[in-house]
Amino acid sequence: MSRLNTHQSYGSVSKSFHWLTALLILTAFPLGYFANSLAHTIQGPEFDGSQATIDRAKLLFSLHKTIGVTVFFTALLRILWAITQEKPRLLHPDRKLEAWAAETAHWVLYCAMVIVPLSGWIHHAATDGFAPIWWPFGQNLPMVPKSELLSEMFASIHYYAMLLLGASILAHVAGALKHHVIDKDSTLLRMLPGERAMPEPPAQTHSVLPFVTAVLVWTMVIGGSTALFVRSHSAAEPAAPVASQTADGSGWAVQSGTLGIEVVQMGSAVSGSFADWIANITFAEPDAPGPAGDVEVTIAIPSLTLGSVTDQAMGADYFDAEAYPSAVFAADIVQIEGTSYEAQGTLTIRDQSVPTTLPFTLEIEGDTATMSGRTEVNRLDFNVGTGTQDEGTLGFGVDITVELTATRAE
Repeated sequence: MSRLNTHQSYGSVSKSFHWLTALLILTAFPLGYFANSLAHTIQGPEFDGSQATIDRAKLLFSLHKTIGVTVFFTALLRILWAITQEKPRLLHPDRKLEAWAAETAHWVLYCAMVIVPLSGWIHHAATDGFAPIWWPFGQNLPMVPKSELLSEMFASIHYYAMLLLGASILAHVAGALKHHVIDKDSTLLRMLPGERAMPEPPAQTHSVLPFVTAVLVWTMVIGGSTALFVRSHSAAEPAAPVASQTADGSGWAVQSGTLGIEVVQMGSAVSGSFADWIANITFAEPDAPGPAGDVEVTIAIPSLTLGSVTDQAMGADYFDAEAYPSAVFAADIVQIEGTSYEAQGTLTIRDQSVPTTLPFTLEIEGDTATMSGRTEVNRLDFNVGTGTQDEGTLGFGVDITVELTATRAE
């Protein structure tokens, strides 16, 4: 069998590329499906923290990603080879609509074999990631910054591009079967292994219209998926969590602020914030470092948004929001030096009270105070996520950040 294409049939190299690509893609599809199903289970509120389930998800994702990268390089080689080869002629060029649809699907598939794995690769590289690609390179990509927003956007593109790839494969297979079963011609046979006599196709020229159509299709898919992501991301942006009043009118009232947390799950930082919390603050500037007042913050746990793992965070093995709907931080305020302060007290989550210190800076202008603080706690101290003891799966440390502006109560 000739390695090169002819105007009648494909050569052995083109056939090998075709069936290798098909095998890789048809393997990647179910791996991605089952990996995503496990990810939804892990992120759900009923997940029991099973390490076996997490390890299985990591394995499937690593297989999926590694095969995807293989598809990318195989597709590049296939396209480069195709550019150097004669393209076999259509057996029925007189069927204009059918010829246009077949060649459009052909170009859409070529683009898909590059865009689908590349978008998934960028999605992986833009995060710290979990489930590594099994290559000696590729966990990071040149000119791809670490950005959760970028990663999520390319995840959206990857998803919709994958749907188009699946639809194109179905159309491609249906067309091949139609030629073989209904038309009873040699269209399918000339891509099968082996060498056989092929009919002489009529003389013809290939139009540029199918290529232009494919480019338009991909422009709509990539542009549409990006627009959907931007719209959903904008709609999901929470209003600045604000919230508070003084207990007896003798302290400070919060006018605006955020109360955020950040955890590391499977190597990726996941940030969130509480939309509903109340801070009761009593504060008086001391003449020297020392006691300066006190604060009590009551936090509504169900008001937490934590990206795609919000439901999981509310589950029984984590915050268990149904049984423990609120958390409380009660502390004395101590000036350390100048604008440096600490809130020294206890944080109570799931009825577990743990000594906690929140260092913060405080700037006061007239009757307006602006503070910014950060501390870290260990989730296991509060019996949060005790079923997940592997820090590589879910980090023990949880960053808590507070920023607020308060005015002196009259």
